[in-house]
Formats: sequence, C-alpha cells, structure tokens
Amino acid sequence: MISLDEALARLCALAPAIPAETVPLAQAAGRWLAEPIAAKRTQPMRDLSAMDGYALRFADLPGPIAVVGESAAGRGFAGSIGPGEAVRIFTGAPLPAGADTILVQEEAARDGDVLTLDGGGPGSVGRHIRRAGLDFSTGEALLAAGDRLTPPALALAAIAGYAELPVRRTIRVAIAATGDELVPPGQPVPPDGLPESNSILVAAMLAGLPVSIEQLGILPDDRAAIEAAFTRVDADLLITTGGASVGDHDLVRPALEAAGGQIDFWRIAMRPGKPMLAGRLRDTLVIGLPGNPVAAFVTTLRFVKPLVVAMAGGTLPLATRHLPLAGPLPANDHRADHLRATIQGGIVYSAGRQDSSMLRTLAHSDCMILRAPHAPAALAGDSVEVLMIG
Repeated sequence: MISLDEALARLCALAPAIPAETVPLAQAAGRWLAEPIAAKRTQPMRDLSAMDGYALRFADLPGPIAVVGESAAGRGFAGSIGPGEAVRIFTGAPLPAGADTILVQEEAARDGDVLTLDGGGPGSVGRHIRRAGLDFSTGEALLAAGDRLTPPALALAAIAGYAELPVRRTIRVAIAATGDELVPPGQPVPPDGLPESNSILVAAMLAGLPVSIEQLGILPDDRAAIEAAFTRVDADLLITTGGASVGDHDLVRPALEAAGGQIDFWRIAMRPGKPMLAGRLRDTLVIGLPGNPVAAFVTTLRFVKPLVVAMAGGTLPLATRHLPLAGPLPANDHRADHLRATIQGGIVYSAGRQDSSMLRTLAHSDCMILRAPHAPAALAGDSVEVLMIG
C-alpha cells in the first residue's frame, strides 16, 4: 500500500495534458486561467470624482464660486475651470481640467449658479478624487496562470479590456459502475439487488468543475463485457466504481490489462478506500474506485476532485480546521482514517458507526475527522484535524 500523498502525486503524473482554449468571459466562470493576463487599459483612464458634489479649486473655498457647467459619467465637462469657478459633478464623472478637489454636495449651499461652503469642507486639496490608474495601469499583471476565475476575477478581466480568456478545455470524464447486483435508481430491486448510487455520487461531486460527463451505465461482472466497454472509451478520465478489490468478481484490473491498459498502483493506506487503483488506457487516465459508497465518496474527495482541478490548471487545497473532540478515539493502525462526524457548538462528534456502506451516516455528516497512520489515542477535548465536507 502507498500513502495518500504518494497516490495523489502519481495520479497527477499519470494525467493527460489538457490543451488550452480561448472562451468568452461568460463561459469562463469557475475555470482556471491557462496563461497570465495583463491589463490592456488603465483603470480609471483619467481622474474621476468619487462623490456627488462640485469640482473646484481648493483655494477658492469658502466661495462664493460660480457654477459654470456639469460633468457626468460618460459625459464630461468639455472645457476647463478657472479661478472662482466650479462644475457640478457626479460619482464616476471625469474631473474637469483646472479642478483639484471635490466639494461633496452635503457641504455645499447653492443659490442659482452661486456656490458657497456649508460645512466643514474637504479639509485638504485633492479630496474625493479617484486618480487615473488607481486600480491598475496598462501592462500591469492582473491574474496569474492557475488563478480561479471567480466572479470578481471575471469582472476584473472585463474592465481590463478582455472579452475572452485562455483556459484548459473541458475535461471529458466517463463513469461506469460495475456489479451484477446493481439496478438503475428507481427500478424494481430483486432480492439480491441494490440500486446503483455511486455514479450519481461521483458525478454530483464533480458538478461545478469544467467537465463533461458520459455515464457508461452499469457493467456486469463479466470480464469480456468490461473489457469491451473499456475499448470503446473516448475520454480524458475513466472512473469505475466497484470491482477493484481481489475477489473473484472484482474484474476491473484484469479487464483493464486485457484492453491494453497498465496499472500504475493499487491499494492505498487509507480507510475507507484502500482498494482504489490507477492506471492508463491509451491516452485515458483510469481510476478504479471502491464499490462501497462511503469509500467511493472519500476517494473522490481526496483524489478525483483534486486531480480534475489539477488537469483543469488549478489547485484544490484541503478545507481543514482543528477542533476539540467530543469523545475519545482509539489509537490508529497503519492506515489513514476518515471518520464521518458532525460539528456542534465548535466541538466535533464522531459518528457512532463507520461502516463504509452506510450512506445515511455520510449524508448527515458535515465533516470527517482525519486520523494519521499510527495516530495515538485521543481524549475528549483533544484537538483533531477535521476535513469539511458539508
């Protein structure tokens, strides 16, 4: 068995290179930049007013001052102001030539076109002006390769002059469940059957990432049938669930090898999720997840999601924190444990039973307690590392 860190590193090394493409801003949300971008323009392009009020010369206060025009956003004052003159101005409007200060309208008294100070005033020259280049200037680096294109990042790219951005193309993911006992969700379940849930689980966990998912359906416990399905796969990533262990009906490994694939590693020192495997099939990365649903969840959380994000050009750090335990935990063995748990009042409570087939426990958990290999026994009140999953 190999460690979690080694497994993730080897997975990322196996991943195919995903080429870049240029997409409109509206299609780039949530993706990761493939190349750095620099500003194509200066923002703001010229000095602007940060307040509604009057643009004037500070030396002319307290007045009286003659109002000689108006400056609005997108429609600036065409001339310049001289001594004893002011221009009515609005937030975001260009500062007229000759002005050096904004008098906010709450501190101004106006009688016709005559303006006087009515309050404390701006206090110093240059108040309430947004200088040209306050946000950024042409050529300035704005976003780096690998940055996530969040809504603010997209808005920044738009105002910097971009209509489209370079990102990795959408990752093609194929998902197959294996097992004679499985039936599609909602179908009648025979006495020895089980509704298939893992493909729903994995696809839902990848929602929001730049992937296109092809569901291959349920494959029987038949090596020839699994091999045939593998030979037809055209994807960047093939994910199977079930059939990755050592039983007589665990046929993913031999079917993968018969289809011309190679196994890179199999079995990880973790619980649940030990029998996960990884390999290549032509240009496709293959991940064989365990069949138990909680194990499929944990391996998708720890390996598949970070891998897909890496293939998309980004990184996905673990969302962990440290919290006190509600009750004791025994010493751990040689595998890294992932214990379903809930947080109440800043204290973490381990679920009573941790069987990897129990989906209800998982559905009602908002975190997992991470226990390192050979971790000593923990007492109530001890601080433990918690991975958020809610």
